[in-house]
Amino acid sequence: MLYFLFYQVFGIVLFKYITFRSIYAAITAMFIGFALYPYFEKKLKDLQFKQTVKEYLPETHKKKNVPTMGGLLIITALLISVLFWNNLKNPYVWLVITAVIGFGVIGFIDDYIKAKKKNPEGLSEKKKFFSQVAVATVIAVALYKMGFSTELYFPVFKNLHIDLGLLFIPWAVFVIVGTSNAVNLTDGLDGLAIGPVITTSFVFMVFSYVIGNVKLSQYLQLPYVPGTGELTIICAAVIGASLAFLWFNAYPADVFMGDVGSLSLGALLGTVAILTKQEFILAIAGGIFVLETLSVIVQRYYFKYTKRKYGEGRRIFKMAPLHHHFEKKGWEEPKITVRFWIISIILALLALSMLKIR
Repeated sequence: MLYFLFYQVFGIVLFKYITFRSIYAAITAMFIGFALYPYFEKKLKDLQFKQTVKEYLPETHKKKNVPTMGGLLIITALLISVLFWNNLKNPYVWLVITAVIGFGVIGFIDDYIKAKKKNPEGLSEKKKFFSQVAVATVIAVALYKMGFSTELYFPVFKNLHIDLGLLFIPWAVFVIVGTSNAVNLTDGLDGLAIGPVITTSFVFMVFSYVIGNVKLSQYLQLPYVPGTGELTIICAAVIGASLAFLWFNAYPADVFMGDVGSLSLGALLGTVAILTKQEFILAIAGGIFVLETLSVIVQRYYFKYTKRKYGEGRRIFKMAPLHHHFEKKGWEEPKITVRFWIISIILALLALSMLKIR
C-alpha cells in the first residue's frame, strides 16, 4: 500500500529499497502488536478462550486461566505490516499470505475446540493433517503452474542440485506441513517457540535479500530467484510481530500463542524456504524445531518397538517433545527456554555461514 502510494504514484525512490521497507515493516508490526495487545487480551478473556491442559503434562506445565489464541495478535500485526510495506503485485507475497491465513484458520479451529468444547485434544489429528496438506498443496500447485523452478539445491556443494519435476509438489507440501507441525510441537513453554521463530526469520531475511538480488546471488554462488527480495520484508515483519508477542509471552506468560500462531508461523517459514530454494538451510536454522520433532518420532516408535518385542513399552526420554523431558528432570521453565534460545542463535549463525561455504 505505502510502496504503491509513495513509490509508484509519487515517485519517492526511498520506498523502492527493500532494506528501508524491511526496517519499517519490523517497526510497524511491533508497534501494532503493542497497540492491539490490550484489546486482544480483553477479548480472549471475555470469550473465555483459555488453554485446556492435558492431564499427563508435568505439574509445572499446568497453568490455569491463561488465555490462548495469542497467535491472532502476531498474524494481525504481521499481515497489516505486509500490506503496508510490500509490493502487493508480487505473487510470492500472496502465496505466503495464503499459507499464514490457511494454516491460521486450521489452528483457530483447533484452539476453539480445545477452549470452548473443553476438549484438550482439539481437532482430530487426521482432520488437522489433511487440512494442512490441502492448503500446502494449493501453494505447491500454484508455484508449479507459475513455472517456478523445481530444482532442489544443497548447501555447501555449489554444483549439487537436482530437478524434482512433478515431485516438487509433494516435496513442497512436506516442507510446509512438516515445518508447521514442528513449530507447533515446540510451542510448549512460555516463549519457547517464538525465540527460534525470530532467529530463523532473521536467517531467511538475509537469504531472501541475497537470493532476490542478482549480483549478490551470483557472487555467493546461490540460486537467483527474481522477486524473492520482497520476502525480506515479510521476514522482518515476522520479527517485529514476534518481538511484540514475546513481550507478553515471556515467562510467566500473559497469553499463549495457541495453534493459530504456531501452525501459521511454521507454514510461513516453510513457504519462504521453498521460495528461496533453501529448504536445507531451514533444517539448520530451525534445528530446535527439528530436534523437538525427532524426539516425538523416536519416542513413539521406540515405545511401539519395545512393546512389541518385550511386552512393555519403554521410553528414551522421560517425556516428549524434548522440552518436557527437561521439565521432568527438574529444570525450571525459564532455564529450558533460554538454553533453547541460545542453541537457536548458534544454529542461526551456522546457517548464515552457509552463505560463504561453497
